[in-house]
Amino acid sequence: MKIRPLQDRLIVKRVAEENKTKGGLFIPDTAKEKPLEGKVVAVGNGKVQEDGKVRPLDIKAGDTILFSKYAGTEIKLDGEEHLILREEDVLGVIEK
Repeated sequence: MKIRPLQDRLIVKRVAEENKTKGGLFIPDTAKEKPLEGKVVAVGNGKVQEDGKVRPLDIKAGDTILFSKYAGTEIKLDGEEHLILREEDVLGVIEK
């Protein structure tokens, strides 16, 4: 399925969380929190400003981002969990 987000929205796939701590202990599924890091799958055209001009997004598809804990709306695309976020919910781009 193909989907294109509108305006300043992004489609993000969460990155897989580690199953072990740095000390080697396994974390059970009940104790895991959802990761706050994800990979951008698709981006909208940009935010429409008050003067009618469209400001392009600073984030592009393929970027790895850090986002707010309760941000976005969860959706399923092709059986996989994704999030639709606004650009303002993104805290930063992770550069490697």
